[in-house]
Amino acid sequence: MRVISGECKGRALRAVPGQSTRPTTDKIKESMFNIIGPYFNGGIGLDLYGGSGGLGIEALSRGMDLFIFVDKDIKAIETIRKNIDQCNYSSKAEVYRNDSQRALKALKKRAIQFDIVFLDPPYAKQRIEKDIETLDQFELLTKDAQIIAEHDGSIVLPEKIGRLYKVKSELFGKTTAISFYKFDAGR
Repeated sequence: MRVISGECKGRALRAVPGQSTRPTTDKIKESMFNIIGPYFNGGIGLDLYGGSGGLGIEALSRGMDLFIFVDKDIKAIETIRKNIDQCNYSSKAEVYRNDSQRALKALKKRAIQFDIVFLDPPYAKQRIEKDIETLDQFELLTKDAQIIAEHDGSIVLPEKIGRLYKVKSELFGKTTAISFYKFDAGR
């Protein structure tokens, strides 16, 4: 795993030890950022299932101002912190150990809004629809927000969740799919 582009391009990232986390491959990460970016003029992001922190670190490298990382696994939290330090992003990152729904409740109290949200839960414990509904209900998204959800290729997510619409879905091999959601004022 490495940072693909931006100011930390080529920097190697640590993986979470053990089998509890499935990192997003560099190929999928590159395709994902080509669709949503590829570069940003600031903004705030959230990775609700942080893993190694690779997606949020890639977004910071490509111009995001701040990224909040959440994961409930202690090994993942330790790995995220090491990767953030290695890229010198400590001042641009917040890391919390929590599950997705409790983290969203805490973020609602801060009245923060996100430009980009990554959802890459363990495939067997997929709560993407609930997480998107909560992000919408808690008004945690800017009007131009993008939600990028990585999920098992056999799962077809709904075209609409709350006020968000699926604008694109890509299948990578037989096991991984990425669905992209945005608000669509024209509908």
